[in-house]
Amino acid sequence: MGFAENLKHLPKVSHLLAIELLDKDGAVVATIENKPGQAGSLAVYNHLGQTFGAITAEAARKGLELYAEHTVDAQAHPGKHPNIDRLSQLLGTDGQLRVKHVFATGAE
Repeated sequence: MGFAENLKHLPKVSHLLAIELLDKDGAVVATIENKPGQAGSLAVYNHLGQTFGAITAEAARKGLELYAEHTVDAQAHPGKHPNIDRLSQLLGTDGQLRVKHVFATGAE
């Protein structure tokens, strides 16, 4: 399946404003917002966080599968897809990123 098809099977993220990714010290290393160009990544990272409890090497492998054709493009063009690059960097490590949800309040 391609990325667009994979997204159809992931939990909806309309209730999220963003996801913050935290390193082992609790520092925010990245923010993925619920906006055009990032909403797909928000859905992937939300799913990975819910399924694995954190973004680990195992979660990263699954995420790269979900990104499908975009993973191939990211490997051919490092830096073009930072949310995919981040997952690739976790492979083969014992590192992890915690997922912090920033919920939409309706007052935005």
